[in-house]
Amino acid sequence: MRHRQEDNPQRHGVHARAIFAAMTFIASGIFTASVTAQKAEAADLVIAVPNWPSGQATANILKVAIGKTFGLKADLREMGELNAFAGLEAGEVDIHPEVWRPNLDAAVAKYVDEKKAVVLAKRAVAAWQGLCATEEAEKAGIKDIKDLSDPKKGALLDTDGDGRGELWIGAETWTSTAIERVRANSFGYAGNLALVEAEEDVGMAAVDAAVATGRPMVFACYAPHNVFELHKVTRLEEPAYDPARWKIVAGSDPLWVEHSKADVAWPPSSFNIAWSASFGAKHADVAAFLDKVDLTPQEVTKMTYALQVERIPPADYAEKWVADHAARIDGWAKP
Repeated sequence: MRHRQEDNPQRHGVHARAIFAAMTFIASGIFTASVTAQKAEAADLVIAVPNWPSGQATANILKVAIGKTFGLKADLREMGELNAFAGLEAGEVDIHPEVWRPNLDAAVAKYVDEKKAVVLAKRAVAAWQGLCATEEAEKAGIKDIKDLSDPKKGALLDTDGDGRGELWIGAETWTSTAIERVRANSFGYAGNLALVEAEEDVGMAAVDAAVATGRPMVFACYAPHNVFELHKVTRLEEPAYDPARWKIVAGSDPLWVEHSKADVAWPPSSFNIAWSASFGAKHADVAAFLDKVDLTPQEVTKMTYALQVERIPPADYAEKWVADHAARIDGWAKP
């Protein structure tokens, strides 16, 4: 998912970080080898690679599909969301596989609407963002986001014995992580829980461990995602989205998290493929191809499962996916 201003210096609990850091061996950089290998030859285009499974899978699928269909070699580069948008404008990046909204609405307004430097595909994949509770957490009475402000219920989420619960809110580089911090401040549970930022592999490993040991856990979640296939988890109840109460300040404000407020549920979410306007002008056929890519939420869930659970390298997954969907890809390429 996922998307954050890279300049936010917010910190979280030392104890919570130590616990999650202990599991970082799981975050072994599945796609690092594939990214390194791709750089050996000169590339015709550059595809940004986000640090969440479906984005990694889609980036690799686009690389393979564009290579087979148009004979163009792509370089895959891992980078944060804002760097990717800046790269799209500068011509250093050509394609981004997953631009989440409303997370990146400010960047879309700047680079797509105002500067006309980036183009978003017309098709979007419907998504959802929020907080989830494991079955044990729900049984313990944590069903509503307001329950997180109750010190007694918050203490049920404690993993390090300090009496204060932990809440994984996402990876450090995700915009959604910073917005979850805004929501924690707005609802009031930021003072009751340690907000943990860690890579998704680490967060999901913590969910697996909590379920296996019967320990209550609440964590940032989004759909489409395989966690709903693996475990019985429940979305926390939240006040319905109200645009009047969702005030996310632009990232140009260095204190944008502190100056923002959001004490309601996330607005309807989605994500699109994006490409630079200059690339689209040079390769109109590829831009038209990207505009026809029609991945479904179910397919995105399978991608996440393959990479995160089955540990299939993104490059290997992409080769098979493209081979299995050859006729469909040919359809995307037709005028």
